[in-house]
Amino acid sequence: MNDRTALVTGANKGIGKQIARLLAAEGLTVYVGSRDTGRGQRAVEEIGAGAVPLVLDVRDPDGIIRAAAQVERLDILVNNAGVSPSLAPPAETDVEEFRRTYETNVFGVVSVTNAFLPALRRSPHPRIVNISSGTASLTWSTNPNPQFTPGSGGAAAYRSSKAALNALTVLYAQTLAGDGFKVNALAPGLRATDLNPRAAAAGGDPAEAAQGAVRLALLPDDGPTGGFFSWDGTPVPW
Repeated sequence: MNDRTALVTGANKGIGKQIARLLAAEGLTVYVGSRDTGRGQRAVEEIGAGAVPLVLDVRDPDGIIRAAAQVERLDILVNNAGVSPSLAPPAETDVEEFRRTYETNVFGVVSVTNAFLPALRRSPHPRIVNISSGTASLTWSTNPNPQFTPGSGGAAAYRSSKAALNALTVLYAQTLAGDGFKVNALAPGLRATDLNPRAAAAGGDPAEAAQGAVRLALLPDDGPTGGFFSWDGTPVPW
């Protein structure tokens, strides 16, 4: 063990759970954020040494404040919790779906990040990793790219929310750089998770994506900030 601590939101399953597992294997104390107490506890038991349960629903402002009060110092925050309610294009997506998606993928990230900033400021090497999506890249969505066929307007709520998250990544990186923060976004690639039916049918290993997140979480002081990177470390265009 070492004295570094990390928080991963939505860490009771999928990519988040794998990120928590890898960080714990590095010797960190890892707060496993989960909105469900039982699922969070089961994930902690499966991860093993270093994992600590933390009830955290990113859509619950009061709960976020209570969770932040339990963490004195934080070195790493991984904003992983996210939803993708449907694969519908914008003309077939009602406003309520956009609202629900942004509540988790955008507003939740702002609420959690701001609530835990005091704890992060107590770290000599604070790091924030936002789990985004390659489908949020406007460049990739309109040009040939290595991850998916461009030209589809599907999953509009999810993809636009992650594009907003990318913008927040840049703005947080710019405003926190003077305090030693490194703030970056990760495109994890299509992974076999329950994010949406397309992901559930995929064969991509969540642990492979998690390795990319851990790389950004453990960046040295001369590492990048305000960047958008694929799971394999290559830059992704905004």
